[in-house]
Amino acid sequence: MQATATVSSGLLLMAVMGLLFPAVLHYTHTEVHYGKSELALSRFSSCIMLGAYAAYLFFQLKTQKDPYIPLSEEGDQNGENNNDDDETPEISKWEAVFWLSIMTAWISILSEYLVDAIEGTSHTWNIPISFIGVILLPIVGNAAEHAGAIMFAMKDKLDISLGVAIGSSTQISMFGIPFCVVVGWIMGQPMDLNFQLFETATLFITVIVVAFFLQEGSSNYFKGLMLILCYLIVAASFFVHEDPPPEGKP
Repeated sequence: MQATATVSSGLLLMAVMGLLFPAVLHYTHTEVHYGKSELALSRFSSCIMLGAYAAYLFFQLKTQKDPYIPLSEEGDQNGENNNDDDETPEISKWEAVFWLSIMTAWISILSEYLVDAIEGTSHTWNIPISFIGVILLPIVGNAAEHAGAIMFAMKDKLDISLGVAIGSSTQISMFGIPFCVVVGWIMGQPMDLNFQLFETATLFITVIVVAFFLQEGSSNYFKGLMLILCYLIVAASFFVHEDPPPEGKP
């Protein structure tokens, strides 16, 4: 588990590096070419992050197969039976791809309506938009993922649980965000990695905290409690935070 935790923490720290420098460059007004250096750095960093994520996938799928030996094979090697954990797939690979495509298209349509409804909900309930987007939506949207991670942890499959819990964060920060920047570059849209000072500082602190708790590759109830309490502090911070108006607007 320690190797998995180290790799995941390293990727998250690299993502923080890619997101932190454009924000610092912007708020310290130290750009060589105002409005251009930040965008150029974001595009360069996005390409590097995509390359690092591709290398991470190759590392996991090709060169690190042994740590992910199925439990049934591991039990056979040790002379044990793990029939309780054996599961046979109920659908074929192509059926899974088909249903994944259908659900992805459907979720993308629902996401459009969801984004449109966020602003109205924020005004109606008097809740900051940032709190809804950063705290409430991830909890609801990733409920199944969180439940799966807890179930794997209860079965003492901490490697899988850690992969589920941190895998989505790694995928979004190292693939999703840089990919959007590159697509915007292709479309001629000036998308950068500057996520404002408050959001970037929050990401930096939370990744440091998670990396610190995972450095030993072990888990206990006290570490879990500390992470939950830290999450409550982050949630409270976003509840009292208001996004600044875009530059050029009062």
